[in-house]
Amino acid sequence: MKRNQRGFTLIEILVVIGILAVLFAIALVAINPARQFSQANDTKRRSDVNALLNAIHQYAADNKGALPLAIGTTALTVGNGTGEADICAALVTKYLAALPRDPLTTGGDITDCVATYTTSYMVVKSATDNRITVSAKGEVDNSAGLYNITVTR
Repeated sequence: MKRNQRGFTLIEILVVIGILAVLFAIALVAINPARQFSQANDTKRRSDVNALLNAIHQYAADNKGALPLAIGTTALTVGNGTGEADICAALVTKYLAALPRDPLTTGGDITDCVATYTTSYMVVKSATDNRITVSAKGEVDNSAGLYNITVTR
């Protein structure tokens, strides 16, 4: 008596599951969601650094070349704490709708310049030629924690 076999054997099913697991692992490594989020945050930081620099230059253009008073030749974090460059009132709402904040800092962008804030961005004026540099700490390829996103004009 011959049996009519239908379906798959256990070994065939296990082989297919194994192949699918390997393909899924390769796809997950290729996509790498954590790296994608880091790259997105760095893109926002680049945009924020440019927006801050543009706002500072627009302020200077409207004020006969004078910069906001808090910007000096010592690199300072943009914020209103001790030892920080408080440029919010000079730039918000005339040159920026809101002062941008680092994507990993909670609270969103700053519209209230009186409340305590920090942006985690740095600003400094060159002592020799009055060029302004705005910097941010990027996440991608920055194991040393340096301000590696920098724009100078």
